[in-house]
Amino acid sequence: MRRRIYEMIEKGEPNDKLSVNYDRFMIVCILVSIFPLCFKDTSHPAFFWMDKITVAIFIVDYILRWGTADFKLKGTNAFLRYPFTFFAIIDLVAVLSSLTPLNSTLRAVRVLRLPKCMKPLKILRYSKGFHMMMRVLHKEKDNLLTVCYFVVGYIFLSALVMFQVEPDTFKSFLDAVYWSAITLMTVGYGDIHPVTDVGKIVAIVSSFLGIAVFALPTGIITAGYLDEISRKRNK
Repeated sequence: MRRRIYEMIEKGEPNDKLSVNYDRFMIVCILVSIFPLCFKDTSHPAFFWMDKITVAIFIVDYILRWGTADFKLKGTNAFLRYPFTFFAIIDLVAVLSSLTPLNSTLRAVRVLRLPKCMKPLKILRYSKGFHMMMRVLHKEKDNLLTVCYFVVGYIFLSALVMFQVEPDTFKSFLDAVYWSAITLMTVGYGDIHPVTDVGKIVAIVSSFLGIAVFALPTGIITAGYLDEISRKRNK
């Protein structure tokens, strides 16, 4: 019985109609649950019942997944480890955000509404492309971690150089780090920019290096994604 429940609540196989229909039902529930978040005034009774009914369904789904965690997670203590998995945390936050009383101050209401925005992430559980991407990220984690170290080092080094070259432009080192980060990502909001000739030269070099650095993780992920697609087709 528990095995069949696990097969039903997991991402459905094409030949398992019950599991496929369950996935479709949960996707509809997720879409319905986030519909009220598209409106500023959520006091309408329809929005209230949409939230309560879908949250009740999410609670049942969470309990079923926790109760069959030993089929999904390898090793011991599966029931203890499940609440700390990625999707379990998303499920729990989505549920708790709706159960939290929202009758205090206006600022608290705005803050407590933020976790509700995590509800759309629940739909990722039913995306084959997302699961493939997660496998790619796990496979290439060592290379990506190396690139991350390089990116962080580049941001701080660039910020340090610019902070020394133009101390009057940046009020603090954090401003320099902020400038370096948006330069690395080629965003360039223009709110902070160098004004001296030396600073502009440093910014030009930093921009060119930023493009190269930013392309590294993209290339790694793309190569891993293509390998995963090729491996799947050759099965």
